[in-house]
Amino acid sequence: MSAKSAIGIDIVEIQRLERTSKKWGKAFLNKIYTPKELAYSKSKRFPAQHLSARFAAKEAIFKALSEVTSHFVGWKNIEILNDNFGKPVVYWHGDAEKIRRKKNIKGALVSLSHTENYAVATAMLIFKK
Repeated sequence: MSAKSAIGIDIVEIQRLERTSKKWGKAFLNKIYTPKELAYSKSKRFPAQHLSARFAAKEAIFKALSEVTSHFVGWKNIEILNDNFGKPVVYWHGDAEKIRRKKNIKGALVSLSHTENYAVATAMLIFKK
């Protein structure tokens, strides 16, 4: 029997995220992103593109988990960082880690992309055999 998987996808309009960030400020950013995600994104020339891509990745994971309506795991409990080669990596914390274990999920693969106007992400959950 092969491993089971689930996928999710999301797209974010970067200007919309910028408007929301300006309206709600640090309170919004600190609700959605971990300190490491904020530091990484703010170190880039166009931080909003990187923040939007991480937002899309989190949404894509939530969709793949099918937990959005029944049990929201929390924005900061899914953390999207990059490895030494720039590849995005998913870290699970708190309620997200509990759901990962409960659903027997081995891990998640994410792919991020962005242009000047949009950020998109796909996520694939890999289940243990």
